[in-house]
Amino acid sequence: MQGQRRFSPGRRKSLLADYSANLGELVSRRKAETALRSAKVESDMASRTKSEFLANMSHELRTPLNAIIGFSEFIQHIAASGQPTDKTVEYASHIAGAGRHLLNIISDILDISKIESGTFALTKETHDLRELIDACIVLVEPRVREKKQVLEIKADPDLPRVPVDVRRVKQVLINLLSNAHKFTAEGGRIVLVATRTPDDGATIAVADTGIGMTKEQIAYAMTPFGQVQASYARGHEGTGLGLPIAAALTKLHGGEFHIHSEPEKGTTVFFTLPPLRKGEKPLHHQDRLS
Repeated sequence: MQGQRRFSPGRRKSLLADYSANLGELVSRRKAETALRSAKVESDMASRTKSEFLANMSHELRTPLNAIIGFSEFIQHIAASGQPTDKTVEYASHIAGAGRHLLNIISDILDISKIESGTFALTKETHDLRELIDACIVLVEPRVREKKQVLEIKADPDLPRVPVDVRRVKQVLINLLSNAHKFTAEGGRIVLVATRTPDDGATIAVADTGIGMTKEQIAYAMTPFGQVQASYARGHEGTGLGLPIAAALTKLHGGEFHIHSEPEKGTTVFFTLPPLRKGEKPLHHQDRLS
């Protein structure tokens, strides 16, 4: 055909090879550009998370430290001036409370660091779940009563004895109950449900009538140091580590951890504890005490 260029078979093969090479180089360059953009996004997110963590820790550490310093100075002033010491015990109590709060913050940070580094170890023993639940309820009931909230317990009468690290499961349950209490208004309702699973494990759920969360807020709350509705949460103690630690401890036990929530309709968090697995030989409670 007039005006149409003709190439020999060798030339066509060479052109095709050049085209393939150029196309491959273009694809590689695009992939590299995409990877760089992704890395920048991850870097920006990491930087933002670090900034949020530092801002949160600044508040959480300064508040109890100011209390410790302030009340210590009051006690020093009382002792130096020879004034009556009626307030000394009260101020000492405030100092002890602030110190415990600081200890909890540091413990949470150490826990999440060990979990993320893979050095966190459980010490399991077969334990009565109802006894474990009752021990947690005793700790949170006074705060629940202060807000005139209703706390209801619905537990199967035949809950199994399962292999757990007792201290860590208590930590999970107290975190969930404390969150339900914090983010539920005065007069609200909290329900704890514990049931036996078909494989002789257990499921424990904590439901509340609190402020609830969207799917995006749930995802954020499950990231270390994340707090949902910061302006609301700022009036409450907390590092934002409670849910991530609870989820991680559940997974270390071989269980599952799930959250269902809707804004203004409350939140339900449940976790499972599997039965004794083949080859697993945890201590019995009485063996540990002997």
